[in-house]
Amino acid sequence: MATMNVYGTPSRIGVLLALIFASAAPAPSHAQSETPPETGTVQGRVLDATANAGVAGAQVFVAATMIGALTDAEGGYSLSGVPAGERIVTVRLIGYRETSRGVAVMAGETVTLDFTVERTALGRQDRTVSGVVGETPQVVHPYAVERAARGLAATSGMTAYRDDHTESYARIVENDFRSVGESPLSTFSIDVDRASYANVRRFIQAGERPPVDAVRIEEMINYFPYEWGATKGDDPFEVLTEVWDAPWKPEHRLVRIGLRAPAIDTEDLPPSNLVFLLDVSGSMAAPDKLPLLKKAFALLTEQLRAQDRVAIVVYAGAAGLVLPPTPGNRRARILSAVERLEAGGSTAGGAGIALAYDVARKYFVDDGNNRVILATDGDFNVGASSDEAMVRLIEKERESGIFLTVLGFGTGNLKDSKMEAIADRGNGNFHYVDGLLEARKVLVEEMGGTLFTVAKDVKLQVEFNPARAAAYRLIGYENRLLADEDFNDDAKDAGELGAGHTVTALYEVVPAGLPVPRSVDPLRYRPATETGPPVEAPSAAFEDELLYVKVRYKDPDGSESRLLAHAVAGRSRPPSRSFRFAAAVAGFGMLLRDSPHAGGFSPADVISLAERGRGDDPRGYRGEFIRLVETVRDLDLLGTAAEDDNQR
Repeated sequence: MATMNVYGTPSRIGVLLALIFASAAPAPSHAQSETPPETGTVQGRVLDATANAGVAGAQVFVAATMIGALTDAEGGYSLSGVPAGERIVTVRLIGYRETSRGVAVMAGETVTLDFTVERTALGRQDRTVSGVVGETPQVVHPYAVERAARGLAATSGMTAYRDDHTESYARIVENDFRSVGESPLSTFSIDVDRASYANVRRFIQAGERPPVDAVRIEEMINYFPYEWGATKGDDPFEVLTEVWDAPWKPEHRLVRIGLRAPAIDTEDLPPSNLVFLLDVSGSMAAPDKLPLLKKAFALLTEQLRAQDRVAIVVYAGAAGLVLPPTPGNRRARILSAVERLEAGGSTAGGAGIALAYDVARKYFVDDGNNRVILATDGDFNVGASSDEAMVRLIEKERESGIFLTVLGFGTGNLKDSKMEAIADRGNGNFHYVDGLLEARKVLVEEMGGTLFTVAKDVKLQVEFNPARAAAYRLIGYENRLLADEDFNDDAKDAGELGAGHTVTALYEVVPAGLPVPRSVDPLRYRPATETGPPVEAPSAAFEDELLYVKVRYKDPDGSESRLLAHAVAGRSRPPSRSFRFAAAVAGFGMLLRDSPHAGGFSPADVISLAERGRGDDPRGYRGEFIRLVETVRDLDLLGTAAEDDNQR
């Protein structure tokens, strides 16, 4: 297939500079016309130059557009809706030389564009640009024009790391083993946030080891979609359990507890009353913040319908309404309001949230989806900005049926702990958007789960059978633990489950008769052997049960909870592919946290386990995870000191 130099010059440096600055520029706005441009499709495969095999999990994107995809297990990709004309398509993947090619896209036609990519030293990588057929690739250092490269990263789906950071993360004290004889119950709230995985990915892609407290293992596990059969029964979700040998300590058992709500087609969602609260303060000026936010917002507007209403509130030195509630099919008007936004000033976060909730209340939709969507880097520093003041406001508003979703953007001063806290209190979820591919995942592929709640205040309580289990530890969920009595307390807030959401929790269980890893002294007045025997032996009728799972939840507009419960047998069985992969992610999280429970588990073990649990991987997410682990292994990031300070 013949191609030509997109920019009309044979100069390789000219091609490079045009690529970088075109990629850094904002995507073309469709705010002036509702008529879609003539488009075509670009498809092909990405092959490893050495192995001549497909490369999975590579980012493929069209420069200066919002169009991108990850390659599948065979290295295949397809980019639809590409505007006709001369375009630049780029392939990026850690461990390979970044490669770009020019291609002529014809309206209504499909063009094949294959890539062969070469492995390279990890870390700061070279970029190969090919503008015309037969041209010798020009290799340059991507940091030669650092700011432009950051713009390219924001457009493509990967952000560059900044050294001048003041990021903050809440302290996490890892769950330890608990004796079944002393604490037979484990109670916690579900967590459907996925921000931690995207944030961890951002650090690794930049060749950095993530801070320990940025690694929330439950959010890493729940980032990935898992296979599931058809949902049965009248409840809005189904509960699944599996038992297997713990990969990092085979004499222990690993228990998977999964919740899954069926997906709802976008057209079948109830009407939405959405108020977007957009941070336009000075800290949002970087390419991976407000410019990326604008492009992400455009992706969401493609999913809106005439029955939906969208309003936009902005805040910087003060808060204001820049778009009154507008029908979702008025896309040009909505995008025009977004494109006019500029970053500047300080951050009146508290005032912005108050105004957003006020607008949401005035246009409340009965039996609809009423939600405030906050997009920010979390740097609230003017006005009612304390965590406590905002949390009180958000907790008050959630009782009226207005929920909150938080989208985090950018690097350098990301206030992860603050954003996670307010999302949890607002009956919503928290996502970190490190690029357009993540924006598409959150706001397009998972829109139902992101915006539509099917069950609220979802709590789990697990009772362990002392005849079969000596001790247990919950992997992750450290900031979601509840007192045992909270399980039956309907006034106690807990996590929300959205349409299409899956939630996975993992327990590592020490079988009865094995030594218990103890971190405290034995009790003086309630003697216990090292295996933690029960005070009273359980009934023989329960001798095959390892544990008993109970789940409480409320309907989105309900005030009384419902109960689901079933027993789990203690026999270890061959795991599903989803279980294998979830265990691999958990093991990787433990390695990043320097967990003493990881034992001799290594990145190679994680990779092997993840490969066996990879499955079909149609969107390439699991393949991307494997590449991240390979990057950690090849850069020896685990050999660097783990950062345990929550101030970055």
